[in-house]
Amino acid sequence: MTELPARESRAFLQRAVRFLAEEARVDQFLDIGAGLPSGGNTHEIAQRRVPHARVLYVDNDPAVGVPARALLTGTATYLEEDLRNPGAILDHPLLKETLDLNRPVGLILIAVLHLLPDQVRAREIVRELLAALPSGSYLAATNPTLDHGTPDTTPAAGRARSRAEFAEFFTGLGLIGPGIVPVSEWLPEVPAHQRPAPEQVAVYGAVGRKP
Repeated sequence: MTELPARESRAFLQRAVRFLAEEARVDQFLDIGAGLPSGGNTHEIAQRRVPHARVLYVDNDPAVGVPARALLTGTATYLEEDLRNPGAILDHPLLKETLDLNRPVGLILIAVLHLLPDQVRAREIVRELLAALPSGSYLAATNPTLDHGTPDTTPAAGRARSRAEFAEFFTGLGLIGPGIVPVSEWLPEVPAHQRPAPEQVAVYGAVGRKP
């Protein structure tokens, strides 16, 4: 993913987590495919609003584990596991120690779904994760698209999805705000004339609530 789409996806993550912590009163998060720690991580954004917020980061890259574990303390923890094995994530003792699945959870799938090229399997994985979460939980997700962009603006590896394909991840959920839109257009904090055009971003984002 090129610099602008990556930056706008990161900004979407931060706005989505702020919304979940402030407006939706969510105080625990499952962030899968989090990648290397950088500024404005999920736990940092959430804990500015809700100091006791709990976050479990999940990534399958061993290189992420060392810096992640060095950064995280207390109510934010790290699990080395793969999104393609949702059962292993959900059954892991660390998840059960960190999160209370009897209360709403914010499921964060930012810049990771495109790594699941098979649409049917990707949909099954997201559904399995959501099925384990209680009513009032949320899904925040992104995926590159060719609806607005060109191959130069989408990942070299992975699957770009149409709006209809991306929407399948939110089947049965109540969409928040503007619904499924380019990430720069989801509850934006800057005027329209200062935001990049959809074809420059070429990434869809959305947040949905499980009824």
